[in-house]
Amino acid sequence: MRNLALRPILLISFIFLLLSSKTFAQESKTTVEQDAKFQLLLKEKQKINNNISITDSYKIQIFYGSGEESKKKLSEFKRDFKDIEGTIIYSNPTYKVYVGNYKSRLHAEKVLIDIKKKYPSALLIKPGK
Repeated sequence: MRNLALRPILLISFIFLLLSSKTFAQESKTTVEQDAKFQLLLKEKQKINNNISITDSYKIQIFYGSGEESKKKLSEFKRDFKDIEGTIIYSNPTYKVYVGNYKSRLHAEKVLIDIKKKYPSALLIKPGK
């Protein structure tokens, strides 16, 4: 009686063993051809993303107000300080103009001194905190 109960289990196990040895996985080689301009575009996007990051570094806020005024202030700032990047962030109900991207507070404070000569209301912030 016991042998009769084991027989179907052994038969099914044997069939699965045979089938599993005959299966083959799919193998293929994929080659990706991309335009050289794509790498240039990717590098530009990474540079932009690094400048927009607002959570892990110190920024200097030079203005807050309406959208049109913020655009004017940002373009004016870029004329005065060509080497410092800036961005406009919308924070309901106003727009804020952030400039710089500083990892240390000390470096941000040094730049803030120069910026305050032209923009007296500028202040040092650490967004997201």
